[in-house]
Amino acid sequence: MKIAVVGIGYVGLANAILLAQHNTVCAVDIMPDKVEMLNNRKSPILDSLIQRYLEKGRLDLTATTDGASAYRTADFVIVAVPTDYDPQKNYFNTAVAENVIREVREINPNAYIVMKSTVPIGFTARMNEQFCTSRILFSPEFLREGKALYDNLNPSRIIVGADCRYPEAKKAAKVFAGLLQQGADKEKVDILLMNLTEAETVKLFANAYLAMRVAYFNELDGYAEAHGLNAEKIIRGVCLDPRIGAYYNNPSFGYGGYCLPKDTRQLLSDYASDLDGVPHDMIRAVVAANSSRKDFIVSRILRRIREGGSEETAKNACVGVYRLTMKAESDNFRQSAVQGIISRLIEKEVSVLIYEPMLKETAFLGASVVNDLQRFFDESTLIVANRMAPELEGVKEKVYTRDLFSADD
Repeated sequence: MKIAVVGIGYVGLANAILLAQHNTVCAVDIMPDKVEMLNNRKSPILDSLIQRYLEKGRLDLTATTDGASAYRTADFVIVAVPTDYDPQKNYFNTAVAENVIREVREINPNAYIVMKSTVPIGFTARMNEQFCTSRILFSPEFLREGKALYDNLNPSRIIVGADCRYPEAKKAAKVFAGLLQQGADKEKVDILLMNLTEAETVKLFANAYLAMRVAYFNELDGYAEAHGLNAEKIIRGVCLDPRIGAYYNNPSFGYGGYCLPKDTRQLLSDYASDLDGVPHDMIRAVVAANSSRKDFIVSRILRRIREGGSEETAKNACVGVYRLTMKAESDNFRQSAVQGIISRLIEKEVSVLIYEPMLKETAFLGASVVNDLQRFFDESTLIVANRMAPELEGVKEKVYTRDLFSADD
């Protein structure tokens, strides 16, 4: 099969490598530096397994900025471009995805287009209607940053949505699911074929459930911290119930990253626009809980600053923020929860110093940025870390974190 993958981010690159093991794959991106890196077998994102496969794997994989040349002979075109949430419109911005669909339909109307980008519920069906076709499919992704390829090689499930009124569309969905299964290391994977809107709904509700777990354990942690209880022991006690399980239970400063914040807000928007007034109290509470968690964390930080010192000491304190990235072994800090902490501290006129080697700027969100770790340690009165790291062990007495299990899930 000839496959074009549009977008060399976590989703696109992981899919491109997975499929290039048994197919001819061309990755498309508008960033020439990403394309050059990939053609030189260097990963443009931080993922050790991706880099290992690029160096040692037998991959039929090239990259280009010329989308038309990749689309022209493709059997499948996978769309993995950003669909950022627009807070003004309360909706995913799907303009880039729509432009790709339009271009592919003009250049190669026989190609099947597989949406991997997260989209509003009903989007793919509308695209099929708009372009008078049934060749646009939807296949949700369930990847973790920093472990994107691993999760594709060991998928929890493979889901492909198609316009089930058309036998050829259903057949194409089955073929595509087979390609994903063929590239996986895991031998037995549950494959679910469903209609387009059902597949889109799976994606948003799956992420909403994960966000709910984050919010739940964060609220448990907040209660324990406020009452002087051992949050780790309580969480272990709760999670030993097999119906609950010991996963996705490590407290944090809130859920963040590229998926959970925008997906929960989009789902909330889908509910709000429903004329039938379907109840959505839980989803609304999850979104609200993520904001109140940050408020609570800031209150605890301010309390720590004031403990054992004078008002003057507290006034002159500098809160150090260790890393903006969401997870260990990740270079992504889009929508990271700690950014909400920084913004709240700045609003309260607290001096903030950020240590983030990924940033070239000397300021971010109104806070100063340094790349010298020792200077960061020396100038910080208190160090705030969403996740602990070995290099913080020497200044552990300065660190405020809610990381109990050293896990990102």
